[in-house]
Parts: sequence; C-alpha cells; structure tokens
Amino acid sequence: MTTPNPFLLAADNSPSLLPLLRSNPHLASSQDAHGYSLLHAAASYNHTSLLRTLINEFHVSPNIKDEDEETPLFVAETVETAELLIRDLGADAEVKNRDGMTAEEKIRGEGDFTAVADYLKEVRREKGDSGQEVTENGDQEVEGEGEISEQRPPPLPPNVTVNVGTMEEEGLGEADPVFKQRIEELAAREDFQGEEAQRELRELVRDAVRGVGEDSARDVRRRIG
Repeated sequence: MTTPNPFLLAADNSPSLLPLLRSNPHLASSQDAHGYSLLHAAASYNHTSLLRTLINEFHVSPNIKDEDEETPLFVAETVETAELLIRDLGADAEVKNRDGMTAEEKIRGEGDFTAVADYLKEVRREKGDSGQEVTENGDQEVEGEGEISEQRPPPLPPNVTVNVGTMEEEGLGEADPVFKQRIEELAAREDFQGEEAQRELRELVRDAVRGVGEDSARDVRRRIG
C-alpha cells in the first residue's frame, strides 16, 4: 500500500496526517529533496495547531532548515504564525539563510508580507544583542533591574576634559570663568543626565572648542605677521 504524501497532507492540514505520523513517527521530521519539511508546510499555510503538534508531540526542531538554510519562520505569512513560532515554540528569529539574511530581512525584501516583517523587527528591537534594546536611531540602551539606563553622551574632543563643575583645556591655561559658570549651572540641574541637558552640554563644548581654534588661528597669524 502506498503511503500518502505527508507534505501534501500537511499543506492541506488533512485529518489523515496525524494518524499517519503516530503510526510512523519518523515521518514527522522528514524533508523532501529540497529540505522542505512538514513544519515549513504548516508555517506557510498558517496551520498553527499542526505547528504545535509537530514541535511539542513529535519534537521536530522549530529551526529545521531547508536547502537554502531557511527555517519555517522564513515562510510564515501571518503575524499569528510568526508569533507562535517565536513566543511559544522556540524559533530563533536571528537565524540567517544561505544569503546571509534573517527571516525579517528576506520577508521585507520580498515585500509580500510586510506585517510579518514589521513584527519581526519589533522582536529584534525588544531583544537586541546581549540584553540591549535597540532604539529607533540605532543607539542601544542597557536594561537594568526593570529600568533602562541613560544613554551616554558622545565622546568629547581629545584636548577637552569635562568634570562636574569644571573644565580643563590641556595646555591652554585656566578655563574661561563664564564658560565654567555655564558648566556648573548645567551640572546643578536635576535633568543633567537628560537628553536636553546633554544636548546643551555638547553645544557648549563645541562652542568652546571652536573658540579655542579661532584664538589659536589668531595667534598663528600674529606670529607670522
């Protein structure tokens, strides 16, 4: 007697599939000549109950790969399926295919199921790398105990050192008293680590460095003259 094609049964979500698999458990992890698996078929056709059964009952890996090194997540066409695979069934959203693309990148590039790509983007932003959350502009915020730490301001120019309430310009003598006062006022603010205060600090430092450069240029011109 010919065994029914399990891949067609999976695509159709046929009620004949599970009895077949329970009689022949090895078929649950079977793959065709191109590496296409029952899990790929179930994901592609949004058969969520079958996905659960294949992974939980028959222990098929949620990250089983086809010949292009693509997991079932790559063929998910609905957010429901993608979410089930990732949240409940252990699929890895960071797996890359033979072309070096994640499921998010491939789905986004094909342009057919953008809602799935958007969901995978949210997953990536939530997880980030090593417990970090990636912000919209590409910065990373490190998660603490239930909180996210403040972003560090960008590095200062190499000849300028800013401490709370003080600024030293190496080799340039005493800091301008007006500049020092502005630094102290900024440091005393309760929102000193906030975005607005840090922006003002960066502008202040840029103005100071620009002023130092202009003074140096004038000194050079005087010496040449």
